[in-house]
Amino acid sequence: MPAMGVLRIVSMAAALMGLASPALAQLRSEPPLSDEQGGLLLETQGYELWLPAPHWLDTPGSQSDDIMAMVDATFRAAEGEALLEIYPQGEGEALWTSLYGVRLSTDSSFDLTSYRDAVISGFARNCDPQRAGFFQLGADEGGDLAPLGYVCGAFDPRLRTYEGLGEVMVMSFRKDGDAVALIFQQWRGKSFDPADPSSWPVETSVVEATAQQLRAEPRLTRAD
Repeated sequence: MPAMGVLRIVSMAAALMGLASPALAQLRSEPPLSDEQGGLLLETQGYELWLPAPHWLDTPGSQSDDIMAMVDATFRAAEGEALLEIYPQGEGEALWTSLYGVRLSTDSSFDLTSYRDAVISGFARNCDPQRAGFFQLGADEGGDLAPLGYVCGAFDPRLRTYEGLGEVMVMSFRKDGDAVALIFQQWRGKSFDPADPSSWPVETSVVEATAQQLRAEPRLTRAD
């Protein structure tokens, strides 16, 4: 990955769109998730989404049929919307350093480009605007959008829960019919200089490899 100074900055927008709505926050249930062909299969909202194993499972066991035994997961769903979050075993919502997940919305009026723009707009306000940036990992190829990268060296000071923290994120996008899916991987650590990749909470080689995997491998289809 090149230095931040030559990355393609996509946008610095100002509207807020979090990953969890109030409705989703109230409707937690057992994740409809299972081991499938060396990855994980999410079945929700009339769709199936196959995901590669989390990147942190880089041992031979990550390709076995016991991935569910090596991660912790939470799931929330409301009508037309679902959110899956996967953590390294022993981590959780409050203390995670690595988070892998999916937000799936059905009956969406967005095309993927508009959906990506909305995602950019949402995350921009979560971060100190002087320490935030978006970059594209590759080129769009028609309806196949390149993964989107996001760096937040420090959160907006008004988000006191996240004081002293920063994060890096990779997002990939899928659409089938009226359903859109945001597949994401986040890394969180102490606040950092977004222009200095050596200060990030994850190595840039891991960011690149994860982006390539999340572009090539997830499969979103209607359930039979």
